[in-house]
Amino acid sequence: MRRRVFLSLAPALAAQPSRTAVRGILQREPKYALKTPDGNLVALQGESDALAVLTDPRVIGLDFEAEGAFAGPVFEIAPMHTSPLYIYKAGQRLLVTYWCDVCAIRTYSPGSCWCCQEDTAFDPRDRKDK
Repeated sequence: MRRRVFLSLAPALAAQPSRTAVRGILQREPKYALKTPDGNLVALQGESDALAVLTDPRVIGLDFEAEGAFAGPVFEIAPMHTSPLYIYKAGQRLLVTYWCDVCAIRTYSPGSCWCCQEDTAFDPRDRKDK
């Protein structure tokens, strides 16, 4: 005899904090912080790949946006697989990405290409083009 089991996703979905965004100028010091237009500092935390972006010298000082949720006074960046990091350039919102010209591989955090080990280039893109 077969039994059918139905799992409800409602409790899991209800437990998810609502996703929001913070925007400001990414700071070198204090590390992992945005300075908002009103002058406040927002501390950021997240996965190691997100923290690698936050310390990339090519991103420091840019008009930056992170999606996620506040966990007390700290802003928790959403998981990297959801593409939560953006910059603004000439009024356009661009997804933070990195590109390897040798292998034509796009990643979402800085570092060496996983294939050829060459450094990846900072390559912000329109989200539709990701």
